[in-house]
Amino acid sequence: MIDATHGETVGDNAYRAIRNDIIFGRLKPSERLRLEPLRKRYNVSVTTLREILNRLTSDGFVIAEGQKGFEVAPVSDDDLKEIADLRILIESHALRRSFEQGDLDWEAQVVAAYHKLHVLERRMMAGETEAREDWKRCDWEFHRALISGCGSRFLLDTHGAVFDKYLRYQMLTLTFRGEKAAREHKLLLDAALTHDAETAADVLREHILGGVEHSLKYRGREAI
Repeated sequence: MIDATHGETVGDNAYRAIRNDIIFGRLKPSERLRLEPLRKRYNVSVTTLREILNRLTSDGFVIAEGQKGFEVAPVSDDDLKEIADLRILIESHALRRSFEQGDLDWEAQVVAAYHKLHVLERRMMAGETEAREDWKRCDWEFHRALISGCGSRFLLDTHGAVFDKYLRYQMLTLTFRGEKAAREHKLLLDAALTHDAETAADVLREHILGGVEHSLKYRGREAI
């Protein structure tokens, strides 16, 4: 999930907006991306828009169809499973490095991110479904905080790209596992504060695979 940064150009802003709209399902899988409506919607030139769509093609969120133009990348159960396996591999490795190197400031960052996520999870469990994008943003921030001490920008960027693809599936199926997911997040927090990488890796694997199972179960239904 891409957040705004200082010094962004109009093209950067539009790239971030289109990418997030694909992740959060406002642009649907296999939807044709017609240049003129998109140009007006995101307030960019056709030339800039083509550059953005080519960039999103490289990211795996858009498919270029030659002379036919562009469309949003489709989704499939097999792709979700592969993305989940890749996320487990990368995030588990980053967790171990982060737990080895994390200091007091890192622990404080993890605690702060967990608190925000916990508040949003409680709101979701209370039926406030309009909070779902804020909830997933806080979910991303918590998992990001857990690995933020890994000491590798490349590892963080790679994780971010995979996490966004995983997040896209969650948002398309509108899945929220409620108390079970919240409990797993608390276990990850506890493991972080004791620097218990083995427990964290086990919980993370259960957490991600549980999300996959839930998403597949509720494909095409509202499950919140």
